[in-house]
Amino acid sequence: MTIFEKIASGEIPAKLIHETEDFVAFHDNNPQAPVHVLIIPRKCILRVALAEAAHADMLGRMLLASREIAEKLGVLESGYRLVINNGRDAGESVPHLHIHLLAGRALQWPPG
Repeated sequence: MTIFEKIASGEIPAKLIHETEDFVAFHDNNPQAPVHVLIIPRKCILRVALAEAAHADMLGRMLLASREIAEKLGVLESGYRLVINNGRDAGESVPHLHIHLLAGRALQWPPG
């Protein structure tokens, strides 16, 4: 069971910002920007490359929820970045699909 599954089930406390039946969003414990939220499915999908057609609706709702989350956090107008890492070389550190919402400062491009 990943740390994200434990957070999604409530076994490990987290500062939740958004919650639905299928996914949760919470503040990252190791933020890389002033605003750093993780949006994760409650059921573990190891990585985006392993997502299936059956996950499409939920993944779309996760992306759409980013707007509501950004609005709640006051960064909708200034802008935010969504990042999904896929695999170790991309920076994936937890084998559980997650979307990073980063904001609160000017973000550089390319990212790294």
